[in-house]
Amino acid sequence: MDFELTEEQQAFQRTAKAFAEGEFAPHAASWDEKQHFPVDVIKRAGELGFCGIYCAEDEGGLGLSRLDASIIFEQLAQGCTSTTAYLTIHNMVTWIISLYAQEEIRKAWCPLMVTGEKLGSYCLTEPNAGSDAASLKTTAVKNGDHYVLNGSKVFISGAGATDVLVVMARTGGEGAKGISSFLVPADSQGITYGRKESKMGWNSQPTRSITFSDVTVPVHYRLGGEGQGFKIAMQGLDGGRVNIATCSVGVAQAALRDAQQYMHERSQFGKPLAQFQALQFKLADMATRLVASQQMVRLAASRLDKKAKDATLYCAMAKQFATDECFAICNDALQLHGGYGYIREYPLERYVRDARVHQILEGTNEIMRVIISRQLLQGDTHHLFG
Repeated sequence: MDFELTEEQQAFQRTAKAFAEGEFAPHAASWDEKQHFPVDVIKRAGELGFCGIYCAEDEGGLGLSRLDASIIFEQLAQGCTSTTAYLTIHNMVTWIISLYAQEEIRKAWCPLMVTGEKLGSYCLTEPNAGSDAASLKTTAVKNGDHYVLNGSKVFISGAGATDVLVVMARTGGEGAKGISSFLVPADSQGITYGRKESKMGWNSQPTRSITFSDVTVPVHYRLGGEGQGFKIAMQGLDGGRVNIATCSVGVAQAALRDAQQYMHERSQFGKPLAQFQALQFKLADMATRLVASQQMVRLAASRLDKKAKDATLYCAMAKQFATDECFAICNDALQLHGGYGYIREYPLERYVRDARVHQILEGTNEIMRVIISRQLLQGDTHHLFG
C-alpha cells in the first residue's frame, strides 16, 4: 500500500497547478459575476490533454487512470471549481463516446473532443426523473435506419453552448433495461434549449433544459446496444461521483489555504487570530477532514481503476463523505473570515456557493446513503473492514 504519488503523477499535478493558477484563478471571480462560460480557456486546457484525461491514447486522449484524473482535477478545482466541474463532465462524455460509439462516430468526434475543439453535455436528468433515473420518460422510437427522439432533460451543464449531447432515452419497456444511449449533435433539428438558469453557484457554466421534438438520430449514433443505456449511465456516474468529490477536495484546499493566511494577517484583542487556541483547533479539524476526504476519494478512484466489484460502493462513500465534509470546510473557512468572508471581495462566499451543489448532483447524498446501506445489508462487504 503506497500513498506516495509517482513522478509522473507529480508532473501532472504540477502542470495542473500551474494552469489553474495562471488561467483559472485570476478570472474565476469575474466568470462567476458575469456568468461567463470560458470556452477559450477550456480549449487551452484541451491543449494540455485535460479534455481527454482518461480517454484512450488511440482515441487521442492521455489514457490516464481515474486516480491520475483525480489528482489533476483536484489542482484545477483550486483555481475555479465551477469550470473544473464542467471539465469533468466533458471528460465523462468524451470517455463514453470513445468506449461505446461505433468506429465511424468515434473517429469523427473523439479527436475534436479530446482537444476541447468540440464540447459535450451529459443528458440523463428529467423533470420527473432525478434520483430515480430508471424512470426516465424521454423516448427513442426506431423507424428504419434512424430513431425519433422525443422528451426533455433538465439541469444540463453546458447546454446551449456545447456541440454534442450524450442522451439517455427509452427504447423499450419500463425500468432500467428499456433505456438506451445516443450521441446527438447539439444543433440537430428539433432540439430547443430553455433559458439559462439563474443559479446559486457554478456560474461559469450555463445550465439549461433541453427539449427533443421528433429529433432524428441515425441508428449508428446509438452508443452500445439497445438496452445498455442505463448501464452506460451508471458507469459514467461512478466516475462522475469521484470527479465531483475531487472538485470538493480542491475547493476545500483553496478555502483552507485562504483561512490559514487570513489567521496570520487578521488581529483581534491585540494578537493574530492564529494565536487563539479555539481557532487553531478549528483549523486542525478542517485539515484533518480534508486529508480524510482526499484519501477516500483517491481510494475510490483506485477501486474504479481496478474494476473492483465494490467500486460503486466506494464511489458512493467517497462522494457522500467528501462533498459533505468539504462543504463544511468551506463554510468554516468563511466563518473564520467573519464579515469579510460574506462579501465578494473575498472568494470564500464563492467557494461555499460552488461547493454546495456537489451534495446534490451525480446522485444526491441521500441516494449515496441508500446505495451504501443497500450493499451493506445485502452484499458481502467483509473486505471493507478486514
